[in-house]
Amino acid sequence: MMKKFLMILAASTMVASPMITAQAQAATHKTVSKTVTNKHGKRVVTKTTTVDRNVRGKSANNHYSNTRYTVDQKRWSKGQHFDRRHAINYRVISNPRAYRLSNAPRGYRWVQSGNDAILIGVTSGIIGAVIGNAISR
Repeated sequence: MMKKFLMILAASTMVASPMITAQAQAATHKTVSKTVTNKHGKRVVTKTTTVDRNVRGKSANNHYSNTRYTVDQKRWSKGQHFDRRHAINYRVISNPRAYRLSNAPRGYRWVQSGNDAILIGVTSGIIGAVIGNAISR
């Protein structure tokens, strides 16, 4: 008797689980869009999240959430620790002569953050020099 009960329970679980997971996947649909604009020298990031909850074939609620935040360009100065996460348009300058910069001394390299050229120590990350607006767009 117990064996039949366990077999019926296992069979019903195997039949019901695909229906439950399919219903859970169809229940919520989330769309995220992100736009970046430049206003007054600051990057403005606008993030729009749309959540569509579909309940038993009927579209129940559409929720819109707008998040807006600005990202200021960090002001770099000599002696600071350089963190590339705070740099805007970060890249390593492989040809400094193209921007009228001298070659970097041994142990240093030129990097770009926005329009600024920054000389940083490779191992320490300490800023040795900052040339403002060295790189034109």
